[in-house]
Amino acid sequence: MIDSSRDRVAGSLFGLAYGDALGKETEFLPVAEIVRRHGPTGPRELVGDPALVTDDTQMALAVAWALRTAPELTPAAVEPALRRRFLDWAASPENNRAPGMTCLRACGDLARGLRWQEATVAGSKGCGANMRVTPVGLLDVDLDTLAGLAQLQAGLTHGHPTGLAASELTAYAVRLLRDGAALDQLPDLLTDRAREQRHRYRAEWLGDLWQRSGSTDPAQFIARGWDECLAVLGRLTDALARPDDGGDPCRLTGEGWVAEEALATALYCALRHADDPVGALARGATTAGDSDSIAALAGAFVGAAVGMSAWPADWATRIEYADQLTTLTTP
Repeated sequence: MIDSSRDRVAGSLFGLAYGDALGKETEFLPVAEIVRRHGPTGPRELVGDPALVTDDTQMALAVAWALRTAPELTPAAVEPALRRRFLDWAASPENNRAPGMTCLRACGDLARGLRWQEATVAGSKGCGANMRVTPVGLLDVDLDTLAGLAQLQAGLTHGHPTGLAASELTAYAVRLLRDGAALDQLPDLLTDRAREQRHRYRAEWLGDLWQRSGSTDPAQFIARGWDECLAVLGRLTDALARPDDGGDPCRLTGEGWVAEEALATALYCALRHADDPVGALARGATTAGDSDSIAALAGAFVGAAVGMSAWPADWATRIEYADQLTTLTTP
């Protein structure tokens, strides 16, 4: 008998990689060109053997391995594990997939031995903060630990409060789906979470990060991030209330270069194609925005909701890093 929870873990992490691979083929292309190359429904087939991914999957794997190898899931234990994995990624010859400059800049300062609160790019809320957080949402931990881990892994490179909040919401969404929540419940559940957490600054995980921002106190600092997430969740709810015209979802919830928009636009794709998982990836990849990150997160969400049956069976051996994905999702 298949362990449904474990199957959803695999479905989510493999789904992230599948979406990333499809989006890799379309990132930086205008929608008209994507449609010309792949047809009106966008890319639905993996290209190559293996099908290559981007830094989104590479860094998600870095987070997953850091969590697996840390002696315990505490700030003191996880931070050095994340630092090592991020620096290994930064120095790897496979780090040649148009990596984000924020991650590279922060890793450069982490390599110099700076405290992470000083190394992070304090003003950045780029989607690099949450495109790699899925492994946190797949852990069997309490919600406070989940929130702390999600924000810490984001904070090592992206110190903006919206990057922290969006990362927590992304991990929370994956957890909810893994535990059986329906996709269409997510907008309300995430909105409730954002309102509940609005003034919660997790000092045990973040230390004095808030002081980099010029805020007068930590509660003011973190509220800014939750407010921006609430605003984009409102846009998502409004977009879902209207008929789907099949066009670029970035027109509705943003292009996904920043963390809160990557979350909202990926959710839009997942919700609009809940009955067609590959279609959710294709929709995310057929955008004028950060197609690989949007499709990757859409894959993480749909995979967590459905499990491995969401995806064509032969993809599991054709995706780059299949061996690592298999190891990380096997008990």
